[in-house]
Amino acid sequence: MTHYSHCPVCNAGSIQSAFSTTDYTVTKQNFSIWKCDSCTLLFTQDIPSQEEIGKYYQSENYISHSDIQKGFINRLYHRVRKTTLAAKMQLVKKETGLQIGNLLDVGCGTGAFLHTMQKNSWKVTGLEPDAGARKIAGSLYDIHPLPSHEIFKLPAHSFNAITAWHVLEHVHQLHEYVEQLKKLLAENGRIFIAVPNYTSFDATLYRSLWAAYDVPRHLFHFSPKSMRTLMEMHGLRVEKLEAMWFDSFYVSMLSEQHKDGKGNIVKAFFNGFFSNIRALLEKEKFSSVIYVIRLGNTW
Repeated sequence: MTHYSHCPVCNAGSIQSAFSTTDYTVTKQNFSIWKCDSCTLLFTQDIPSQEEIGKYYQSENYISHSDIQKGFINRLYHRVRKTTLAAKMQLVKKETGLQIGNLLDVGCGTGAFLHTMQKNSWKVTGLEPDAGARKIAGSLYDIHPLPSHEIFKLPAHSFNAITAWHVLEHVHQLHEYVEQLKKLLAENGRIFIAVPNYTSFDATLYRSLWAAYDVPRHLFHFSPKSMRTLMEMHGLRVEKLEAMWFDSFYVSMLSEQHKDGKGNIVKAFFNGFFSNIRALLEKEKFSSVIYVIRLGNTW
């Protein structure tokens, strides 16, 4: 178990308990979330160690690892995924300025995005901590991701695009990982980091019931300010923010389930829709945000 006495991003000592929430997915345990008054990061306090955290992922509801399509929410997720995969591919091509290149997908799950990029002539490398997910990637797509610790063995400056779709919030070695991403990035390359945004309307609405807190699997809960702070500490620069439109609906549906175990699909749809409408006026308020990142010393 890790107890933070300073902010895990900016190392400020001005941290305090903010609220507590529940692991709704596996154990039903309560966990405390703290806030840094300096960089505005929220973080899960007293997190399980890397050796202990695995048991908190042992659930069929963890879609990126299982590829399960049981239940309305899971079926909807997979139906929408084809569209979101195509959108991610177009974003990578647009921001890198490349139609063909080398891609590293960190936390690639069962390999769907790797497969999408490979079909479009990109050379792909995947990293995934879960052995079961790596096996599924092999059987579905004949793609064979590496265990996550292999990130420190990959050749420097070798990837035009590095993607981490809802991954960074899970990483214990936060600063070491970000520094390694920088090392692996080719000149004029881009890093794409997608994380939930606790400053969004739906997060404010659902408060401790907000599904994207997902304790203790989510160790860190980023605001745009805290993400910029983290990147700048490693000589990187957030170039722009892009919305993940579907996330507000998906997270709202899960959050409604947290209320009574059943969920109100109509209410979730309305809240997700309203969250997106609100965020149109302020892009930094989307439920989940893709940060497009480049080396800080290139213009």
